[in-house]
This record gives sequence, C-alpha cells and structure tokens, in this order.
Amino acid sequence: KPVAMSVSGFADGDFLAFAEEFMLRNEPCVFTEHVTRHWKSRKLWQKNGKPDLDYLAREFGDTTVPVADCTTRQLSSHSKREMKFSDYIEYWRSCNSSASVPSEGEGLPPPEHKLLYTKDWHFVRDFPDYGAYVVPDFFGSDWMNEVWDARKDVQDDYRFVYMGPKGTWTPFHADVFRSYSWSANVCGRKEWLLYPPGEEGLLRDTLGNLPFDVCAPEMEDRRLYPRAGEACRPIHVVQEAGEVIFVPSGWHHQVRNLEDTISINHNWMNAFSVDRMWSHLKAELRLVKICIVYEQLWPCKQKCHLQ
Repeated sequence: KPVAMSVSGFADGDFLAFAEEFMLRNEPCVFTEHVTRHWKSRKLWQKNGKPDLDYLAREFGDTTVPVADCTTRQLSSHSKREMKFSDYIEYWRSCNSSASVPSEGEGLPPPEHKLLYTKDWHFVRDFPDYGAYVVPDFFGSDWMNEVWDARKDVQDDYRFVYMGPKGTWTPFHADVFRSYSWSANVCGRKEWLLYPPGEEGLLRDTLGNLPFDVCAPEMEDRRLYPRAGEACRPIHVVQEAGEVIFVPSGWHHQVRNLEDTISINHNWMNAFSVDRMWSHLKAELRLVKICIVYEQLWPCKQKCHLQ
C-alpha cells in the first residue's frame, strides 16, 4: 500500500529556492494552482471544473491525435492508434462513468468497454500560435526542447497534452532518457504513485521485467516478484486542478485520472539533471552492445547445437 502522504508543496519562492530544495536533491514537489491561474487553457478548456468538450471540438476537432486504449497492453505500454479529435470527443461524450469506468481500486473495466486516452499529443507543435499556457519560470531552463526549437529540418518536441475520462491511466515507468518532467492539471484530478530511484529494481519479476501495473494483485505473488516486499511503499499524491507536479530524474511512477482530466506535460532537462541522464544513456548503450554481441553469437550456438 502507498504511503498516505503528499510530497512537499511549493507555493511561493524563486528559482534558486526550487533548485536547491528539489532539483539539486532530486526530490518531487507540487506547485499550487497560482502557477497556472492565468493560463488560456484553464480559462477556455474547462467549464465549472469539467472539460469543455464543445469548445475543444470546435477549436481542435479537425486535427489527428494519438489515443491509447487503457484496456489493452502492448509490451510495456498501452496499445495506441490515431483518431480524429472530433471522433475522440464523441467517444468521450458517450462515456458513462458509472457503467464503463471502474471506481478507484477496482481495476480495468470489462473488455467490451474501451477506455481511451488522448496522450502524448504534441499540441504546441500542432498549434504553435495558440498559446494554451506559459511555461512556469521554474522550468524555463529546458535543454531538451531548446534543441528541437533550434532545428529547422524537423518539427518535434517533448511538450504534450493529455485528455481523458475518469479511470484512464499510464502504466509504471520512468520518463524518457531519465529526464525531469512537469505535469499541470488544467482541470480534473490525478493520482500519482512515485518510487525513488533504485526501488524499481526490487519490483522486477523473475525475468527482470518491471511491472506493468504496480497495483495489480500479482505483485503480492513472491513466485513472480520475489523482492517486491522489500521495496519501499510509494509516495502517494493526489494532484488537484491547477496544481503542477515536478517529477525528478529516475523516479518511476504510475498515474491514474480520478475524474475527467486534462493535463499539460513537458519532459525537460538542465544542468541539474544532465549527469543522471548521461549515466542512464551510457548504461543503455552497454545493454545495446551486449544484445548485439548476443545476436551475433546466437546463430553460432544454434548451429553448434544442431551439429
């Protein structure tokens, strides 16, 4: 069970205070809603605390968005496809919270119900002049996205919008390249389970795989997850509308929408995280080299076995 506590709040202060208290220590925190209060998205994308589906369909309905099906698994994530955003909005309208979406702790809905989640939508890339939000000063030093902005040969970034009904979720993972991330709720509420770096090793199964869902009943089976009982309990955070969570480098986490939710997320890095990212990339390169050697040796092994 998760630790019944929240990470440190950060209501006021300057960049130096944030850097010393959280980035330097690689610790998570939550910023209060004052950081997002004046965002255009918070004024126009929601009405009375709920996503304004009429406005969203009218403004963005013709674009194509990436959609994950939270009821199906593909490797370590959910299966994904593309949909016209207006079609996704119609799906969202049709959702019946009491019938198709499970309550907290009840697991996935029956297979006949799809639980679709618009996620990893490169909104800024698709609508560069819309101005949905302003990046908080605390996250302004962003080497990852500055690189993409400087390139003229391709348009890409690590800036995303997530939208989905109650119950949509993201499986257990750490962020790309072990970057930092920040996530702001335009409306709705999210539940976060966060594990400090290193704890994920205790959660691996007998084959060395990380769990897909750290809340799944099989996590209690020591024949499958022999060391899971040694791991610390995750930090539990309920993120409210307008709040922004800072997820540090290498913190594995799992996230579930407790109600219909829209969020804006960035992966980012700066001088405080570059050493952790570099160490991770070197470790990943070593694994790739090992796999290449194994692939080169395997035909020989198979040949010798046949002889």
